[in-house]
Amino acid sequence: MSQGSGVEKMRVAGIDLAGSSTRPTGFCVLDGGVAWTATLFSDVEIVSECLKAEPRVVAIDAPLALPKGRKSLEERDSVHLRECDRALLRMGIRFFPLTLGPMRKLTKRGMELRETLERRGLDVIEVYPGAAQDVLNIPRKQKGLEKLREGLERLGIKGMSERNTGDELDAVTSAWVGKCYLEGNYLALGDPDEMLMILPRAEKGCRNKRSD
Repeated sequence: MSQGSGVEKMRVAGIDLAGSSTRPTGFCVLDGGVAWTATLFSDVEIVSECLKAEPRVVAIDAPLALPKGRKSLEERDSVHLRECDRALLRMGIRFFPLTLGPMRKLTKRGMELRETLERRGLDVIEVYPGAAQDVLNIPRKQKGLEKLREGLERLGIKGMSERNTGDELDAVTSAWVGKCYLEGNYLALGDPDEMLMILPRAEKGCRNKRSD
């Protein structure tokens, strides 16, 4: 893939990160509105594909920082929610807190991946595909992969097929949010001293109309 010119050609990598390298991670490179997807497993694979793609930004679906005042995931009597999490609650968007059971493993992996990618010179943002799909009025994958894929296609994304897994489609969604971020059509939720969560701003260039 060659790097295009202009904001529309800015390449983005989207990652729907799994909590463990034994479980599938969805990966997407969105370039000029065309999505290339893959299922990856190890951190080495993920980092390698990100570096190969040379994206302007990597959008990761995983908590990438701890709440302010919390020193580690192991602390029991500490802060459980970040400001971006509280913002999601106010919006009525459901999510799993980063200190809840399996989310601890995902958070640890996400933070380590963020550190590795930033050390390699890549810009990393935290995204949440489920929240983005709610904002864009797209059914989440639990409602059916075909409905999710059709919703993403209505955004103008090409390159997907019925062979895409739910993890890959969430990675496509993550990449789309990264595209909105580069275009300036985004909402940044939370406290910069923790980690901002990036969502698309539906009323601008990222609008999606349902055709029920």
